[in-house]
Order: sequence, then structure tokens, then C-alpha cells
Amino acid sequence: MTAAGADWADLYQHAPCGLISTGPGGRIATVNDTFLDWTGHRREDLAGARFTTVVTTGDRIYFQTHVVPLLRMQGSVREIAITLVCPDGRRLSALLNASMAEGAPDGVARIAVFPAGDRRAYERELLAARRRAEDSDARASQLARTLQASLLPPALPEIAGLELAAVYRPAGRGDEVGGDFYDAFESAPGDWTVILGDVCGKGAAAAAITSLVRHTTRAIAARARDPRTILTALNRVVLGEQSRTQALCFSTLACVRIVTAPPSRPGAAPRISVGLAGHPFPYLVRDGSAPAPVGRRGTLLGVAAAPWLRAVPVALDPGDALVLYTDGVTEARNGHDFWGEKRLEDLLTTLRGQDAATIAQGITDAVLGFQHGNASDDIAIVVLRRP
Repeated sequence: MTAAGADWADLYQHAPCGLISTGPGGRIATVNDTFLDWTGHRREDLAGARFTTVVTTGDRIYFQTHVVPLLRMQGSVREIAITLVCPDGRRLSALLNASMAEGAPDGVARIAVFPAGDRRAYERELLAARRRAEDSDARASQLARTLQASLLPPALPEIAGLELAAVYRPAGRGDEVGGDFYDAFESAPGDWTVILGDVCGKGAAAAAITSLVRHTTRAIAARARDPRTILTALNRVVLGEQSRTQALCFSTLACVRIVTAPPSRPGAAPRISVGLAGHPFPYLVRDGSAPAPVGRRGTLLGVAAAPWLRAVPVALDPGDALVLYTDGVTEARNGHDFWGEKRLEDLLTTLRGQDAATIAQGITDAVLGFQHGNASDDIAIVVLRRP
């Protein structure tokens, strides 16, 4: 044998992968030392045996039904995952490449087998890590939904002579606690408070401020029911929280006071007043006229020690609706385009005369449709309507 021939023979025997050639019928003709050292098989035991005898039963079936037909059709296969069976019972993960010469008899092939234990272990760990991440994400999403639900009333109360409806839709997938919230409660017999707000930020910090604003409003409204008084007291509380935590926190809030007609005057109009602290103007939807913003925009809660806040009366005639919303409605984005007040006004015109629930859901559906179903910000809507 020449030196070059000896070099090629040594390369074949000690290649960094197992090398096998098969003859007609798929029987092993030659096998290199690398494969034998790696698996523990003896050369004399493999000579004349089919290659499929060194793989698991499942891989044997797969080899015959998939690998062999592919070899016949395209002449080669690459990176086929197999499991080798060793004489001592060990199982080794491997990747198989194979080719056959054009026109070669059936079963004649050249096979290269590469160890894949580390790769398969990595893939299994990667899959396990992905599953752990998905489980963690699911738990986080469930926690966020549970926490968000605790910041909203479980059900809206029934207010005599009025319809009340609300919709809340979190941003994105809803896996983070948002800053939008609403509440409705009776401060005294026939005296109701409805609030709709938007706290800066998201997550636990926003949840803490939301809870603070919502529950403090209930406490304040038990003794001071005018929206301006409620908002002024809330502002002091939010400023105090900033001072305590040294964290920036502020909130917009719309506060509505409703005094229903006494039983002695059934059908009489309720007395309604609206106060706004940096919040978008609610719309009064009335038959025969264009939807109109109501209220006077006041100072954001948590930014000034002496805020400018006012409450204005709003008259609701039969069929009128008062629509409150957060900026996730008008600032909904589709590319560089905002949904805006004009689209909201046009929609409210078409929804005029509908019940409160239909109006609230109609706005939500339109905003989500504008964003192809993916809300870029939280959406909260409260509709108060006099039938």
C-alpha cells in the first residue's frame, strides 16, 4: 500500500464520525474503527448484517418507511435523528447522513453517523426550559388577571331610573396589570358615586395606586359627596403616597355624583354632577344633537398641592347617555393614525338611542377593530343612560 493509500485508510478508520458502507440488500460491507469504538460492536458481528439491526425498533421502522424511500428518490439524506443500540444495552443518540451513487444497486449506500448526545441533551433542556417559561408566563398572566379583577367591581349596581354599563379590556395579551379602573357604589340611600380613572404605569406599582385611589374614594364619598371635594381630598392622598414612597405616581379621574329621585317622585330626573381631574371629557349623547363633551378639565391627581378642580351639573333627559372613557379609546393607534375624538363622535351618533351596554360594547368593538384586535393600551368605558 502506498503512503497516500495508508493515509486514506487511516483517515477512514479513525474519522471523527462513524462510517459504514452497505452492499446490495442494505447489508453492512465495511465499518470503521470509530463506529466500533464508540458503540462497542465487533466488526465480525456487523459484517453482513443489516444496518437497521444496530438501531431501535422504532428507528428501524422509520428507516425502512422514510429514509430508504428518500434515498431512492433524492440520492441522499441529512441529519436524520436515530438511536443506536449497543451490545451492552446502552443507547446512543446520533445523527445520520447517507448517500447512494446514481444507478447503484438497491441498498448500496455510504452512511456517516455523528454522536448527538450533547445536542439531544441540549434540545431536551431547551424544550424543558421553554415549557418552564410558558408555565411561568401562564402563571404570571393568571396572576395579572386575578389582580386586575380585584381592582374592578365584581358587578355593577342597579341605580333606580338609570342604566349603567362598563367594559374593561386590557392592553395586548392581558398578561400585565393595567392602570385603568372604574367603580360604582352607593354613598347614602339614593346617592351614588361613579368613577373612571387611569393610573400612570402598569404592573404592581399601578395596582397599588389604583387600589389606593379606588378605596380612598369610597371612604371620602361616605362623608363628602361633591365630586370637587372628593377629587381634592384624593389629590392630597396621592401626593402623600408620593412623599412616602419617593415614587412618581399620578392619576386621571372622572368622578360622577348621581342623586336619584326619591320614591315620592317616581320618574323625576336624577341630579348629576361631573368632576374631572386631568381626564378626557365625557360625552353627552342626546337625540337630535351631535354628541357633546361635558365637564371642565381639572388638574391631574398627584401633580399640584393646589389643584384646579371643578364640578359641573349634567342634565340627562329620557334617552340621553353619558359616556366616560379612558385615553385607550381615543389614543388607540393603527400605525401612525390615532382613533381620535372625531371617530368617537361619529360612532356615538350611530349608537344614539341604544341601551348603555350596547353603547359600551360598540365603542370597544370599534376601537379593537381599528387596531386589528390588539389593544395598544388599556380600554375602560362606563356608560350611564336614562331610559
